[in-house]
Amino acid sequence: MPEATSPSLFAAALRHRLTWPLVTLALLLAVNTAFNASFLHIEWRDGHLYGSLIDILNRAAPLALVSLGMTLVIATRGIDISVGAVVAIAAAVGAWMIGGAVSGTESRFPMPLAILGAIAVALVCGLWNGLLVAKVGMQPIIATLILMVAGRGIAQLITDGQIITIYYTPFFFLGGGYLLGLPFSLFVLAAVFAGLYLAVTRTALGLFIQAVGINPTAARVAGVQSRRLVVAAYTFCGACAGIAGLLISSNVKSADANNAGQMLELDAILAVTLGGTALTGGRFSLVGSVIGALIIQTLTYAIYSMGVPPEINLVVKAVVVFIVMLLQSPEFRAQVGALVRRPTAGRALS
Repeated sequence: MPEATSPSLFAAALRHRLTWPLVTLALLLAVNTAFNASFLHIEWRDGHLYGSLIDILNRAAPLALVSLGMTLVIATRGIDISVGAVVAIAAAVGAWMIGGAVSGTESRFPMPLAILGAIAVALVCGLWNGLLVAKVGMQPIIATLILMVAGRGIAQLITDGQIITIYYTPFFFLGGGYLLGLPFSLFVLAAVFAGLYLAVTRTALGLFIQAVGINPTAARVAGVQSRRLVVAAYTFCGACAGIAGLLISSNVKSADANNAGQMLELDAILAVTLGGTALTGGRFSLVGSVIGALIIQTLTYAIYSMGVPPEINLVVKAVVVFIVMLLQSPEFRAQVGALVRRPTAGRALS
């Protein structure tokens, strides 16, 4: 009996949506370890944990936050390519409200107000996208393309075309501080993830999102407020991008309207798809999206640590993502399995 059930359990594990992302992450960790013997080494230094893994977790937190918001948008058959611009806008608003005076103890506005202001502006950006998609009826990629293009200009208007350097020391704790030995950004990510996970698993929200993603017309007929749900998904995505913008600006102690969040929308979409969320809508995985963000950041770390020339690192990144997506495709695995079985069947007949 155990011999019969073991293969079926193994096959079920291979079919699980998180199996291949976890295998990919493990392989990337192994590659990093092979090129850097101290990669897995973690030590206690200056009152907190220190090591390459801690650095990866800290730098992956903003991407994971944006990926969580992107997950809901994609699950409702949408896409948001403006999150990078929203990150820049939120960073610019936060930096402007903190102020650029050369002082570690003075701020133009109280820091909580600056944080709320930056997130509020990001919420408005997400709401704008949601209204264009759900109420006006624009295609998601076109609706968010508008803010993607205009958002950089808005951020530059806020910063007056300059890089705002932040000197207010308490603000640095958001993206560069530590709590209980771990980066504070991980606690921010954990709080957002826990709230969202409880909302989609302990309430009907998860079922509503799946229903809208699979068939929005049928969901609307069944009584689901699909348009409101889509608006809420884009608004939440904007808020996640705003929080990510604050973490990034806090970490680098500045707000660069031109470069903050650059290409982050593409990394977020990659992280979401690597985590098993279907671009066609309906099926989604919050845990998978976080794992996808870790894959992207670990891959980036591996590329730089192996000394890959900057001009081809994007090509290497694309090749790895392409291979992973092929392995995740049931159709591709079925075709490979058929090719493997065909010679075996031929030998058996002969």
